[in-house]
Amino acid sequence: MSPLIALLLGTASISTPTAPADTTEWMLDDVVVVSRKDNLKFRGNPTNTEMISAAQLLRAACCNLGESFTTNPSVDVSYSDAATGARQIRLLGLSGRYVQMLNENIPAFRGLAAPYGLGYVAGPWMKSISVSKGAGSVKNGYESITGQINIELRKPQLEEEFALNGYVDSEAKVEANVAASKHLTSRLSTSLLAHYEKALMDHDANGDGFTDMPKVEQLAWMNRWAWMGDSYVFQGAVKALDEKRRSGQTGHSSHRLSESEAQEHYTTAIDTRRIEAFTKNAYIFDKENDGSVALMVSTSWQDLDSHYGHRLFYAQQNEVYLSAMFERSWSQMHKLSAGLSLQYDRLDQQYSLSPEQTTPADLTDRLEKETAGGAYAQYTLNLDSKFIGMAGIRLDQSSVFGLMFTPRLHLKWNPDEVWSVHATAGRGYRNPHYLSDYSYLLASAREIVLPDLPLQEKAWNFGGGVSANIPIGWRTLALNAEYYYTRFNRQIGVDLDADPHQAVIRAGVGASYSHAAQFDASVDIIEDLNVMVAARYTDARIDFGRGLRSAPLESKWKAMLTASYTPFMGLWQFDLTLAVNGPGRMPDPDPENPLWGKRFKAYPMLNLQITRNFRHWSVYIGGENLTNYRQPTPVIGSANPWGPDFDATMIYGPLHGAMAYIGFRFNL
Repeated sequence: MSPLIALLLGTASISTPTAPADTTEWMLDDVVVVSRKDNLKFRGNPTNTEMISAAQLLRAACCNLGESFTTNPSVDVSYSDAATGARQIRLLGLSGRYVQMLNENIPAFRGLAAPYGLGYVAGPWMKSISVSKGAGSVKNGYESITGQINIELRKPQLEEEFALNGYVDSEAKVEANVAASKHLTSRLSTSLLAHYEKALMDHDANGDGFTDMPKVEQLAWMNRWAWMGDSYVFQGAVKALDEKRRSGQTGHSSHRLSESEAQEHYTTAIDTRRIEAFTKNAYIFDKENDGSVALMVSTSWQDLDSHYGHRLFYAQQNEVYLSAMFERSWSQMHKLSAGLSLQYDRLDQQYSLSPEQTTPADLTDRLEKETAGGAYAQYTLNLDSKFIGMAGIRLDQSSVFGLMFTPRLHLKWNPDEVWSVHATAGRGYRNPHYLSDYSYLLASAREIVLPDLPLQEKAWNFGGGVSANIPIGWRTLALNAEYYYTRFNRQIGVDLDADPHQAVIRAGVGASYSHAAQFDASVDIIEDLNVMVAARYTDARIDFGRGLRSAPLESKWKAMLTASYTPFMGLWQFDLTLAVNGPGRMPDPDPENPLWGKRFKAYPMLNLQITRNFRHWSVYIGGENLTNYRQPTPVIGSANPWGPDFDATMIYGPLHGAMAYIGFRFNL
């Protein structure tokens, strides 16, 4: 199969059905795949890419994309604040803003979708997730700085199926998912994906008068079509989503509300409506040499209405993305990819940054428009899979930021069947949208200060590592060690240290940087019991004019242990994940009235799940955060949310304590 067709269809993420469950290595379309049970490493891919397979996604409840990295040591997921429930990821010690998110190789979750996009993809919809570290391929644009995360959803052209998933937890959240596909002819197929979730109750376990987690109600559906011809391949889809988030003060707090407070509680409401559509078209003109051309088109529309107390933020975004690609191989040794792309963004915003009483007539208008067109070329040299090099360059012209030159290089050396060495270097850019990127800051009384002009973030990323798959009897010990260094020519961040009553969004002074080092090992201790241990250290620093300092609210290190036991030929499955998040610093408190400490301590989190598998269905029961650790004071100044000290954005740890859940999966 042509690599370009595989890229368009996502078939590279589908494990071959002829490979046995315990196979550690097999060939897949000229790509050597190494399996750590559920984790897959691609030895034949010049980039450092790890795949989270469908099997690994089942090792946790995985209600959405944001919860699918629970067992992955490379990606951290946390909450941005205690009001919205927005999830944020970190990769290589830096915010997920520097990770290029892709939905089946189409740039996704940009602008308005960035803060909440991890909740827009239901877990049961996904077939796999690929995590590439370092500057990614130039095919997908210039935005990747620390890595790329690509999501592959269920495909209609695969086997016909009907899948149903139900879930309920001790926090009174219920969820249902349906996936159905039908082959209408030997070439034409369609599928329907549907998702619904709703939180039925408010919870305030710490008694501060604020809900621990927002009540979310979401309805989403997606209709897909596929045509698999001999020379022409087509995929298309339409997706719609409607979501409501509610949080704030509760009516059953241990704090006695005054008469004025009782008349007007502090509430947060975020309403989102989003529509997406895409088509992928490919024509194969030379099957023997993987010669093909393709055109991808996607568009999205999103409408957001939100208020945080008295602060209002209304926005509407339109996006259009086009990508034309050419690919051809000249023997197994040489391959060339080239293409053109166009990205159009329009973001209309109305907002108030004042914590005082506001009406729609008092709102500030802000319009952001950008058109960026570019071209790329990428050459791959493959010397019998022993040495693989991929060099790419792209040139883009932005209507706002001008010319962007993006060179990237990936090298991989596989001297034998055991060892593999990889290295990468590349440049990336990011065009921030201040209000949508940092909208969570509205859930505080801090004065928000925005830059006067649009600023572009620029960075270089360098990294590499060594991995080994060492046979030990019938076992295979998988080892991996890697290091990445990111250096910014310009980085935009939030300065929370200058004034405890301000949040200043601005560019750092000089060059900021991040060091990230990770080691992990995986082995079958006994038959059917796989154990993985990992440790990671990060040092990310930025200078806002007072010297280089570590980013606040971020752990410096993390240790993880996962274990998966599947006895009785897989009829039962026991999954355990223990993570210890290291200490870090808090934003500088007010020296005259310190309401929080200077640092936070390390804390553990334990997740456990038990699954009983039957022929067509399975039942699972589990618990999250069984260590019952909660951040002691997630909302600063909760007794007076209209006062100058109120702040719900000082989040470094879990917002809820121990939680139990039960669910089922049915497949036919």
